[in-house]
Amino acid sequence: MKATIVLLPGDGIGPEVVAEARAVLEVVAHRFGHHFSFSDHLIGGAAIDATGEALPATTLAAAKRSDAVLLGAVGGPKWDDPKARVRPEQGLLGIRKALGLYANLRPVRVHPALVACSPLKPERVKDVDILFIRELTGGLYFGWPKFREDGALHRRAVDTLEYRENEIHRIVALAFKLARGRKKRVTSVDKANVLESSRLWREIALEVKAQNADISLEHQLVDSCAMRLITHAPSFDVIVTENMSATS
Repeated sequence: MKATIVLLPGDGIGPEVVAEARAVLEVVAHRFGHHFSFSDHLIGGAAIDATGEALPATTLAAAKRSDAVLLGAVGGPKWDDPKARVRPEQGLLGIRKALGLYANLRPVRVHPALVACSPLKPERVKDVDILFIRELTGGLYFGWPKFREDGALHRRAVDTLEYRENEIHRIVALAFKLARGRKKRVTSVDKANVLESSRLWREIALEVKAQNADISLEHQLVDSCAMRLITHAPSFDVIVTENMSATS
């Protein structure tokens, strides 16, 4: 195998994590006869300090040409000014949108030797094996309009939570696809009792379910899901949810 890999160490612990990931890949390449070509580029706070931008054009161009991208972390106290025009997180959101990285896969599996290390009771975490699938390029982070008004009598800020049918369909379809190779259970997490976007999400999840009769589907409000993750985590298999719910 020959692969070009772009390294985006970023900020904080990012450089350390990416350096170790590269070391692992170099061992893999040596052992199995692969050839990996690495190049480092700026993103986040480090990029702001060097170029004034959170996602320089050279970084994005390199990422688009590569076979894979390893991203460390962005942000930190140095750049944590809510009034800043340019913020490290703009680099993260920008590369997600530009590369179409709509799915964030977050596996949760407890190693038997570490069960007793959890702040939860061992029986609560034993045999936990969950795959979280978080939608990454829609919803509140990317909706429009988004603005702030500073008037003489008041201040106002607006963020828009928006989802289109295709954005929901592709992430839910991915959840079903991955569940087929696991325990064949999908939990779709939403806030359908309050949000119109969540009602559309639930409607489309049911449509995807109709095309996957062998996979079970349950709907869960984000509030109760948070509690159930503490009390009955082993009951979950694949959890799919929108951008903001996974953050919460």
